[in-house]
Amino acid sequence: MRILYFTQGYTPHDRRFLSKLAESKNDVWFLPLENNSVAPNVELPAGVNVAKWHDVPGKNIVADACLPIVPEFENILSQIKPDLVHAGPIQSCGFIAAMSGFHPFLAMSWGSDILADAYKDEFWRWITCYTLRRSDMLLCDCDAVRIKAEGLVGYPAQRIVQIPWGVDLQAFTANPAGPDVRSKLGWKDAYVALSTRSWEPIYGIEVVLNAFQKAHSREESMRLILLGSGSLSTQIADFIRRHELTEAVHMPGAVDSDAVPDFYRAANVYISCAHSDGTSVSLLEAMASRLPVIVTDIPANREWVQNGLNGWLAPDGDADEFARHLLLAANLAPEDRHCMASRNRRVVEERADWRRNFEKLLCAYEKLRTGG
Repeated sequence: MRILYFTQGYTPHDRRFLSKLAESKNDVWFLPLENNSVAPNVELPAGVNVAKWHDVPGKNIVADACLPIVPEFENILSQIKPDLVHAGPIQSCGFIAAMSGFHPFLAMSWGSDILADAYKDEFWRWITCYTLRRSDMLLCDCDAVRIKAEGLVGYPAQRIVQIPWGVDLQAFTANPAGPDVRSKLGWKDAYVALSTRSWEPIYGIEVVLNAFQKAHSREESMRLILLGSGSLSTQIADFIRRHELTEAVHMPGAVDSDAVPDFYRAANVYISCAHSDGTSVSLLEAMASRLPVIVTDIPANREWVQNGLNGWLAPDGDADEFARHLLLAANLAPEDRHCMASRNRRVVEERADWRRNFEKLLCAYEKLRTGG
């Protein structure tokens, strides 16, 4: 089967999908909407073909900016002749695929496109509904997205494929391996919180910093690893300098994917203050690494976290409550921490094994191809 995987750029999530697709027996083509989103020194998975635009599209192509791109997308379709188009997010790549009229078309929600962007205004809602109605199948990762899609257009349940994007259970474990991050930082005896979300407004990084500053003022041994990068980097640096947290916060930037598991192993607790989310892969990675978790009290997170059992839920934007949970985590009894760690690992083994979950997507592809 020839598959065109059409997405906004080349994120770690795209790499995960393309890596698994490359292992299948399918002929895989990758089309990033932002033609320059793949850095020259970045290697795509072996076996993945790259389709390119004639005119390089700019950044942030969504909504009405998609319309002029449709003719060239149709040209790419005529050249590649895919058996199936897999496209998302909904209001950009999904919208372009819908306007092209190509079938079969699998629309992939990235979570916030359905949970938040669909409700920006009436025009965005219309685009979302238009795309969903013209898709042959919807791929989503949580109940929250599925329920919203069903509510928006009455999307038929039998045409929804719901799978957590999952984690590599062999890569993300609590077993020490690779460089000792804590030793290199001189944090052997510290209590380390870890945030891995992008430095963008939707991920509530300012809430993470405020919560950490409040908790650190009460517990001086507390430290924060802030992975990632993004548009808020200047504000983050200013906050850390103003609150004299330079020695307490480590910002290694966007690290290579192979190094990410070592940062989970270096942490004592995972924190995410995202304002909107589907099933967060970083949350699942933390759970697989046997970490207690502190996350925003939103529907998708409630599918994975039971307050006080395997982590804590805090109200959206409430830095005081996140700080309270950080302090609770830091003072957790060893036996309680062990119970949380075991519970989190068991949950991801049962529900979030990426190898097993990806097979469900391949079955969905075959169903679309055969019209079954």
